[in-house]
Amino acid sequence: MSEQSLDAEGTAESDLVLRSARFRCVAFRDPIDRCEHMALVLGEIGDGARVLVRVHSECVTGDVFGALRCECGDQLQAALDAIVAEGRGVLVYLRGQEGRGIGLVDKVRTQVLQDERGLDTVDSATALGLPVDVRDYGPAARVLRHRGVRSVRLLSNNPDKVRALEGYGVKVAERVPLPAPVREENLGYLTAKRDRLGHVLPHLNGSPHHGPGNGRV
Repeated sequence: MSEQSLDAEGTAESDLVLRSARFRCVAFRDPIDRCEHMALVLGEIGDGARVLVRVHSECVTGDVFGALRCECGDQLQAALDAIVAEGRGVLVYLRGQEGRGIGLVDKVRTQVLQDERGLDTVDSATALGLPVDVRDYGPAARVLRHRGVRSVRLLSNNPDKVRALEGYGVKVAERVPLPAPVREENLGYLTAKRDRLGHVLPHLNGSPHHGPGNGRV
């Protein structure tokens, strides 16, 4: 399905001024999942090679309210800061992918199991008969092609995201680490992402909070 492309009827653009910079906001309705997503573009894409890119899945609790039990809000801001420092890049914000794709209600249900039974982010999902990760990066691939991006330096700690994007034809020239602050509240979650989901998080070992975690999100 990666051959699908965005059309003018399903996209809209305007400037979006953040505290750090003026971005070009590209809102788009994906032709496959029919969700409305957004890309923030900074600077001139030029030849489209080695563009600094963050593909960020929606997390209402972390991105909007700054919840400390995940690192989503920290990563979103760090990615924007990195793109601003670079002077060129794209942040793709994928909506409808809350809780690695299970949705907000089910994400909160998994958190109940994490708090009450000490399950980690993986086991709390499977205990409810839910998939661990059903995110689809096809919309990100389509908007990147729409903006003329040919290869990316991907801001991510997740090797699976690299493989998923490459499966949609996005050339990942480099994976750029995006470490987030380690706190007592997110230590178990980050430990589970490292040990259960294969995220590359070497900074965990140097954290003052390093130690056995319960894996709760």
